[in-house]
Amino acid sequence: MSRVIFAVLVVAASLLWWKREDAGRFVAERVPAAAPYLAAAPASQAAAQRAAPAVPVVLANADRKPLPVTIDAVGTVQPLASIQIKARVDSQITSIAVQEGAKVKEGDLLVTLDNRAIKAQLAQAEALVAKDRAQLEQARRDLARAEDLLAKRITTEVQRDTYATAVKVQEAQLAADEASRANLATALSYTEIRAPVSGRIGSIALKEGTMVKAVDTQAIMTVNQLDPIYASFAVPQSLFGDLRRAMSAGKVAVEARVGDGVSTGTVAFTENTVDLATGTVLAKALMDNADERLWPGAFVSVRVVLGIQSGAVAVPSAAVQIGQQGNYVFVVRDGRKAELVPVTVARTVGNESVISSGLSGGERVVVDGQLRLVNGAAVQVVPARGSEGVAKGLDPEAGAQRRS
Repeated sequence: MSRVIFAVLVVAASLLWWKREDAGRFVAERVPAAAPYLAAAPASQAAAQRAAPAVPVVLANADRKPLPVTIDAVGTVQPLASIQIKARVDSQITSIAVQEGAKVKEGDLLVTLDNRAIKAQLAQAEALVAKDRAQLEQARRDLARAEDLLAKRITTEVQRDTYATAVKVQEAQLAADEASRANLATALSYTEIRAPVSGRIGSIALKEGTMVKAVDTQAIMTVNQLDPIYASFAVPQSLFGDLRRAMSAGKVAVEARVGDGVSTGTVAFTENTVDLATGTVLAKALMDNADERLWPGAFVSVRVVLGIQSGAVAVPSAAVQIGQQGNYVFVVRDGRKAELVPVTVARTVGNESVISSGLSGGERVVVDGQLRLVNGAAVQVVPARGSEGVAKGLDPEAGAQRRS
């Protein structure tokens, strides 16, 4: 029974709370003395709302100005050429002319191989060539005498043709031996391995005295070409069309930042297909790297400048907030109340966000103090904290009030 009574009381209390305004008027009409007490609660709530202190905020201007249209990405540095140095003849390393990590120029001597056997073979080939030339001269003299005798009808045409064939045989033998000599001369040149490009040497895997063969898979060393150098990065498919249009109009500037340094270059080429796994297109920029700031394998922050957008609406990135409905900013139009305005952020340039919709320029937006704001909240404009003047882009009136 007690449970039933408790349930009835709960339902009655709920109905009274739901119809509290009607119940208050009913009691006030029948008990006039209670009317002031019943009206006190709503009045006190309204007074509390009116008496809520203004939220201190820092403002900045939403300016219209020219801003670059950029693509920001994370890229990797790749050498323009990475060439493995290997032996092209079977021999032994007699000397290495460079140190590990050395900087070399194209044509510099890197490695010398034992060339004594090849030199001996080359000398033998040269002797054969000399022999072939002597025999060819003799065959030509014999042919000349045979033709003279044939003209006097002392010999036969068969004999003359035999001498002519001997001349052709000697000419062919001379050509074969000269080719053999050229082959040995080429092999001799392989015993001096020179830098194919200018760059830097890495680790030297094989030392002096090591036997090497033309079929070896291990390289003696590797030369990486560092100036110029590639910065490889991925371009989203949605921005690839913009990049193509910019490339068709001229050279597209690229900045690669590593640490505190910035290297500049231009887009060299893009791959001919979209990566299905990532939905991006690989592009490479040719970067000046005389100071070797960019090093192969390093990660860099890449910025591609597609052009300049005039009249872009920009606000400090600190003004943009993220909510359940997307990005928004608080705009203070009359200096007293904050208005929540949804915005669309097109891109970020440095510490500024470019607004494509929601703002038209000239508004004053809140950059500090948003955590305590709601739509329609009272605000008090204050200067930026920790600044005697007004930070760049912040509300000038607040700074003037502080200086006064």
